[in-house]
Amino acid sequence: MEEETIYIDGLKINFKTIGSGEPLLILHGWGGSHHSWAKVQAILVDKGYRVIVPDLPGFGDSQEPQKPQTVGNYSDFILKLVDKMNLSSFFLLGHSFGGRVAIKFTKQNPQRVKKLILCDASGVKLELDSKAKIVSALSRFGNALFSKRIFSEFKKSAKSVFHFFLRHKDYVRAQGVMRETLKLVIAEDLSHELSAIKVQTLILWGEKDNMVPLKAAYIFKEKIVNSELKIFPKIKHNPHRQIPDELSEIIDQFLKQ
Repeated sequence: MEEETIYIDGLKINFKTIGSGEPLLILHGWGGSHHSWAKVQAILVDKGYRVIVPDLPGFGDSQEPQKPQTVGNYSDFILKLVDKMNLSSFFLLGHSFGGRVAIKFTKQNPQRVKKLILCDASGVKLELDSKAKIVSALSRFGNALFSKRIFSEFKKSAKSVFHFFLRHKDYVRAQGVMRETLKLVIAEDLSHELSAIKVQTLILWGEKDNMVPLKAAYIFKEKIVNSELKIFPKIKHNPHRQIPDELSEIIDQFLKQ
């Protein structure tokens, strides 16, 4: 097991690479790191892969970027990373936020991705459910209310509460440049880019995902032509933590088809 550090655009980047087979690059979700995928990484190495899991800029042991980043910026980062590692082509897996980056990267660099796996990926805008609609309406009312000078000091706390209930719990936790990065990331809808993905794609989803609802999985399946969908019953947003053995087996079967 080897943990390494490289520099990309002046940022210190940490990543863990294990194994010596065909390369599989895994992109973790928001707030995650290579540690999030340690069990799956170890299992897939035993199945004959070289598994690379970087800490994306601003996460884990990697340095925080100097200015807010877009999904495109993270895609550019991945290109520089794989170039430095001399990976001409590889399998690519993206979870949640990492799925956003994987989608953008695959669209921009289709010749580099042998097969794509999207696991509970974010990136498409969904119609708000009834609870979220109520909170959103209250948010609009709150913006009007807190514009009054007497209430202005409470505006920041109130916004955090609204983002929490709208599933943007990461927004509440993020600070500084990473909070501004998250704003840019969640504002971008990648729906129109999905049809450009032609590489064989496996979509994996937890049936009970309360962060990115299951209906998003069906959008990915509809718009990515060469794709298949596997749903894990009773599993939430992190199948790599809940069912690492089952997840790894399905990944292995797909990659060896």
